[in-house]
Amino acid sequence: MTSLILRSRLSQKNIDDYKPFSPKTVLLLKKTAKKFRGKAIIHINATAHGGGVVEILKSQVPLERSLGLKSYWLVIKAKPSFYEITKKIHNLLHGKEGGLTEGEKKEYIAVNKALATSFRAFCGKNGISSGIVIVHDPQPLGMIHGIPKEFFPVLRLHIDLLTPNVDAVRFFEHSMDAYPVIVVSNAEYINPLSAFAFSKKIFVLPPALDPLSEKNVPMTPEAARMILAQFNINYLDPIVTQVSRFDPWKDPMGVIQAYYIAKNSVPNLQLVLAGFIVAKDDPEAERIFDTVKKHAKGDPDIFLFSDPRNLGSVSNEIFISALYTASSVVVQKSVREGFGLTMTEAMWKGKVVVAGDTSGGRLQIKNNRTGILVKSPEEAGRAIARLLKSETVRIRLGRAAHRSVARRFLLPIFLLKNIRLYCRVSGKKV
Repeated sequence: MTSLILRSRLSQKNIDDYKPFSPKTVLLLKKTAKKFRGKAIIHINATAHGGGVVEILKSQVPLERSLGLKSYWLVIKAKPSFYEITKKIHNLLHGKEGGLTEGEKKEYIAVNKALATSFRAFCGKNGISSGIVIVHDPQPLGMIHGIPKEFFPVLRLHIDLLTPNVDAVRFFEHSMDAYPVIVVSNAEYINPLSAFAFSKKIFVLPPALDPLSEKNVPMTPEAARMILAQFNINYLDPIVTQVSRFDPWKDPMGVIQAYYIAKNSVPNLQLVLAGFIVAKDDPEAERIFDTVKKHAKGDPDIFLFSDPRNLGSVSNEIFISALYTASSVVVQKSVREGFGLTMTEAMWKGKVVVAGDTSGGRLQIKNNRTGILVKSPEEAGRAIARLLKSETVRIRLGRAAHRSVARRFLLPIFLLKNIRLYCRVSGKKV
């Protein structure tokens, strides 16, 4: 049965714990949030596990509650065929050629009608008569037509919209136009959307990193080495890592190609590709992983991680933290990237990131100052090799990367921007 499920098991967070990172921002945040205390904020997204949106919401929602907002997180429950369709939509909006069949369009619309019905039932059951509804990404986008007029809907798109498939955007145009406000991660997406009726309502608000999540707190090199040794990763040899979904837009095959180019100069180089398949909205991941696995077969220096059960007693977050800590270079060789929270995580750990020259990469990295931007596997391989030959350069770029994240992409400033948006759309003075 199609429905929205309340994500109820969330860790408690206190906004005061974030004062060491930005005391002035936290003070201003608490002052601004008073204007919205007791108001309902309802976030709706596709899945409770996996991906950048989940990483954001599992911190954002508890902190909104800490500030006195009545913040909820609802997750889609639907049959697998719906997620096959929305993954296709995801690829189309990233620029893939093709289109939806009439049957796929009908199923998408029917599921979103059912989601809207479930939303109204949830609000009725919980006595919520008004508030702001944040609809995250295309999966629940179409439920706008069933959201009661007492609620203010905001569409939050986290994906790369630089070169969208025009037919796909046309399919969503009527629904997108029904949203009074659309929020994107990057100002680069405004111009490609300017041909459509909804362009005048676009706001820019990049995602952010929670510095107190288990993955992002500091880990000693010794602890990281002990964890990775359990998986036969040799901490004495250089490690290059990509933490990312197994997705064609993340270009895992290009990462392997770059690794082999770098390995010509650094024979003891190891490659780790970590992309745990836990998100139900990404049915394509298994197929991509199988292709990558076949391509990497026989190389003892390539380590692939897709099943969190293979970690044993080590949590996903601790394992990823250990990878970032022990890696010499972190790669995010996407060919499309809305933001790239894994880039932010590695930069926060003081690591130099070699990233695809995408809109998300350009937003976070100033080339040769806070990281390296590349346009091909060949460029990536040469950049990795150069960096591995100079620890001084790696340290310099890594420190600059950390400072950049501290200044631009931490959770307190992100929350402040969100609450200012809530105030603005509800007519309250900031």
